Amino acid sequence: MPLSSLPTLTWAEVGEWFVGTPLRIIATIALAILVMRLLHQVIDRVVAGATSRHIERVAEPSRPGTALAQAVRMANERHVQRTRTMGSLLHNVVTIAVVTVATLTVMALLEIPLGPLLASVGVGGVALGFGAQSLVKDFLSGIFMIVEDQYGVGDVIDTGEAVGTVENVSLRVTQLRDANGVTWYVRNGEIIRIGNRSQGWSTAIVDVSVAYDEDIERAKGIIQEVVDDLRGSSPWNEKILESPTVGVESTAGGVVTIRITAKTVAQEHFSVQRELRERIKVAFDRAGVRSPAVLPAVPPYGAQA
Repeated sequence: MPLSSLPTLTWAEVGEWFVGTPLRIIATIALAILVMRLLHQVIDRVVAGATSRHIERVAEPSRPGTALAQAVRMANERHVQRTRTMGSLLHNVVTIAVVTVATLTVMALLEIPLGPLLASVGVGGVALGFGAQSLVKDFLSGIFMIVEDQYGVGDVIDTGEAVGTVENVSLRVTQLRDANGVTWYVRNGEIIRIGNRSQGWSTAIVDVSVAYDEDIERAKGIIQEVVDDLRGSSPWNEKILESPTVGVESTAGGVVTIRITAKTVAQEHFSVQRELRERIKVAFDRAGVRSPAVLPAVPPYGAQA
């Protein structure tokens, strides 16, 4: 290319470009940083205001061994964790949005053609989306799980693949530990259903079998006395939320099954069931209430006696 065909610029035009475009770029970057910091401060204040009251509740001393107090404390801790997680997510979203807008603005000031670049980025984004769709699915599922408060740290959940206590919740995976001590890492996008055994309340169900010829009303009266005594004693009065019901569940094969149903604090139904069985056994032995007779084993047809 001959030198005569090159554009000629005067010193005034060169100086105007250096004074105008660089200053605009610097102003754009400074404005982006300012906007990002202001938005981060707003998010921090909102998160701090939403968690301060719950942090105070978590720090409040409560009577040791109080199941209701422990449940309230766990709920407050979960609320604090969920709020902070959402605050961190909003921080990342704001940062990505502001940096993207600032970068495009700077490129426009430098007169870089954005059309081909955006087209290339779009094609690359589609390819990346197909390759990382499982990762995107995990993150979206994690966001909805946190927003909807489906479960939190300390909850006992059933994910379909594993049942255990939640130890950590992130946007991608949920970590839980089962009854055998095995740690499970479950991807949020692979969880189709969630059974939360720690939210609200639980139900304790105890079936007691007595002989068919026993006085059922007498047996029910003994069980009712045991139930009333349990509900009025500590610490069971804090674990049982409503008066348990006692009734005949079934009569078959020379056996009468009496069922006790009690509404308890979440995850306390196991201890209530064990205590009820032990007390009913002692009360039946004291009152002479007979259990069903154990029938002898019948050998298979054709077997020698």
